Amino acid sequence: MFLRFSLQRVKNLRALRPQILSSTNFRFSTATESSLNQRNPPRVPNLIGGAFIDSKSTSTIDVINPATQEVVSQVPLTTNEEFKAAVAAAKQAFPSWRNTPVTTRQRIMFKLQEFVRTDMDKLAKNITTEQGKTLKDAHGDVFRGLEVVEHACGMATLQMGEYVPNVSSRTDTYSIREPLGVCAGICPFNFPAMIPLLDVPCCSYVW
Repeated sequence: MFLRFSLQRVKNLRALRPQILSSTNFRFSTATESSLNQRNPPRVPNLIGGAFIDSKSTSTIDVINPATQEVVSQVPLTTNEEFKAAVAAAKQAFPSWRNTPVTTRQRIMFKLQEFVRTDMDKLAKNITTEQGKTLKDAHGDVFRGLEVVEHACGMATLQMGEYVPNVSSRTDTYSIREPLGVCAGICPFNFPAMIPLLDVPCCSYVW
């Protein structure tokens, strides 16, 4: 009885196959499909000198949702001129930031902590959409980054220098922590929230 039922199902599928193949609505979405054939994805701007600026580059990288293969956004390949402008803006901001009191920088980190905590669900959802992590793992990614921000809020004491008297005859030693200047972070894809939140607070706040 079971074998006869299975054979009947196969016959039914064979009968339906011409209708399926001739259907005009039948369409697969693939990762190699041009983004022009999909809904117009948003183009990610550059952040230069505290302002969002659209890149003049004509080359972009598609950000693809691994679950649906849909292009959710496009990241421009920033031009050399735009890259130099970003570095120049950072250099211009460095002297005033270097002389900003520790307590003022600390309040900025507390504000960053508030923003991350408020938008944790949105950040996790974006990670799931763009990178493919489960929502639970994405929340963990953001939470680890939040922990780093919280740690940075209390790192003022780690900026203290050291002094050691009489390390040798008539010799004392001391160390002073000084800002290094403009730096860049290259973040891996597997922790898109934790690693940037590790780089930015520690580098910008402490140094």
